[in-house]
Amino acid sequence: MRILVTGATGFVGQALVPLLVQQPNVDVTLLVREVYGQVDLRPFPTPLQNIRAQLNVIYADLRNFQLTSRAVAEAEPTHVIHLAAVGVTDPFLGLDTALRHNLNGTLNLLRACFEKRQSAQQLSVEQLIVARTPGERSSMNVYAASKAAAWNFCQMYGRTHYWPIHGAMIYQAYGPGQTPRNLVPAAIAAALAGQDFPTTRGTQQRDWLFVGDLVAGLWAMLGAALAPAETVELGSGTTASVAEVVTQIYELVGGEGRPLIGALPSRPGEETIQLADSQHTFAQINWRATTSLAAGLAQTIHSYQNRDTA
Repeated sequence: MRILVTGATGFVGQALVPLLVQQPNVDVTLLVREVYGQVDLRPFPTPLQNIRAQLNVIYADLRNFQLTSRAVAEAEPTHVIHLAAVGVTDPFLGLDTALRHNLNGTLNLLRACFEKRQSAQQLSVEQLIVARTPGERSSMNVYAASKAAAWNFCQMYGRTHYWPIHGAMIYQAYGPGQTPRNLVPAAIAAALAGQDFPTTRGTQQRDWLFVGDLVAGLWAMLGAALAPAETVELGSGTTASVAEVVTQIYELVGGEGRPLIGALPSRPGEETIQLADSQHTFAQINWRATTSLAAGLAQTIHSYQNRDTA
């Protein structure tokens, strides 16, 4: 199995790639962003730097079809996991930026993989897994709408060519290594510093998924007997409100600060509830989340404490 991963230096990729390289008979290649001929030479995040010798790296800008096609041909993947996207935590994401990265970038990768699949001289791309968001169902912000548009083209390719393109709908992922722009690490940082943390009313219910469970779910999707354009919902099958999660973080830390629930106005465009159909997912790929919210938050807090004392 030759796996090409886009977005590998992001939050999910940093947890997924170390899992992949542990598997027998798996060759992993990272597609790292190259912008207008300038290779991004910043050091890899620590989880990837520690296994750098076991990784192949190619450079391309997914917004450019020729560069993307060249990279896919060079990598010769049998499986592709497409995690790259912009705007996950940006409520003010510009429309042009979203379309160039999330829609055009995905289309260029699709076309490059399909082109390679059509070539009898090369190894075939047997499966393409595309990360999705449950927000696509309502598309109430630019990020979700751009992801939904990209998935529509994935469905077209999958169904018209009977090609195994599969959606991995990732629910509210959290865990070590997430950027402070996300709710959980932001609340943890404030709690560890003994600071108050103002939030909205936080009544929206979310399906919280620990990143270790998430990457195990992605691994379970590889090679699974799924129909073309089928989506797998990666979630825990239970919900907790945003306010409950922030409160639980402060209780686990036990510091001087406190959450200020309702101190901020609610953001428009947020769904009331997002919940994965975990029973259906288990039937699809024989996987379910095993980390409770309390255990996952404790592990995440511990990772931040270790980082701060290192």
